[in-house]
Amino acid sequence: MKENVIISLADANYFELLNELVDSIKRFKESKNTAICIMDAGLTDEQKSVLSTKVDEIKPADWDIEVPNFKIKGREWLKSQVSRAFLPKYFPNYKKYLWIDADAWVNSWDAIELYFKGCENEKLSIATSADRAYIRVLRAEWFFGSFARIKSQNYKHAKSSGFSEKIARQVALRPHLNIGVFALEANAPHWEIWQKNLKVALKAGKIWGSEQIAMNITIYSDNLPVEILPAYCNWTHIDGIKFDENRNTLVEPYLPNHQIGIMGGEQAAKTLAEVKLRQLERRGETVDQAELDKVYHETLEAYQHQMSAYYATSELWDDGIIDPSETRQVLGLSIAASLNGPIENTNFGVFRM
Repeated sequence: MKENVIISLADANYFELLNELVDSIKRFKESKNTAICIMDAGLTDEQKSVLSTKVDEIKPADWDIEVPNFKIKGREWLKSQVSRAFLPKYFPNYKKYLWIDADAWVNSWDAIELYFKGCENEKLSIATSADRAYIRVLRAEWFFGSFARIKSQNYKHAKSSGFSEKIARQVALRPHLNIGVFALEANAPHWEIWQKNLKVALKAGKIWGSEQIAMNITIYSDNLPVEILPAYCNWTHIDGIKFDENRNTLVEPYLPNHQIGIMGGEQAAKTLAEVKLRQLERRGETVDQAELDKVYHETLEAYQHQMSAYYATSELWDDGIIDPSETRQVLGLSIAASLNGPIENTNFGVFRM
């Protein structure tokens, strides 16, 4: 019986990425000692048949926490936001669990080993969305040229997900934990606390990102132990990456130029182009560079489209986009609303911008 397991989830639309994730794992000889399990959120029978020859188990994902249909809107792949908090339930009898999002690619087995090592002694093993190579880790809104209001992803998400002001402040300025790749032992206390926080987030907020804020609160507010790994273990920065021709691999942009372990985003576009190349080579067909470029650019455009502010607002992730020409009117209405609203008693002291 294998002690460690790598788990991912996908629907039919993400099958190609999931399939390549599995292949990127299995190309390492060390993977023979690690189980690979898949959670099915809408894969076709044909796709499951392909995967069944490569992985140890495939099980249907469920809504482990009740979520109303008006939030789901038929998007069964959103089960990944919920079911990853219940991995030992789906695949029992393993000692260590490593989750990897389906749109990732394993570039180095060292990162896999580090995740499994980091979760020992009941710790969460995870990387953050902050690194020396990432251009921006905080957003700020400037006033009068010298005052700034820090915009915190953790704070905003905690408040919109129904958590208290106290908890939102506890997580506000802490490095955002990227739950796209993480490892936990089966007996870690995090599972139960994470599930509890996830129930709160799903009740008051959106499904998308609920597992992220729930785990950030589990670590930063409930104070459960964590082992924060280097960014190269889960590289998310689109531009800050370098190809080392001598080692023939992707590395960090700065010294010591450590090999990237797991990556996503723009790297997914490169991955799909490589997938197409291997498919053509396996069939003995001529490699058409124009076709490879087309695959790369189409995938990259899809990612960039979903990173757009317009895409985010179309998904109701924010309160809307203001036309610059209407800024004064919107601000005026907001100020008027606040001036005419009732003044309630408060218990806090002085806010400083």
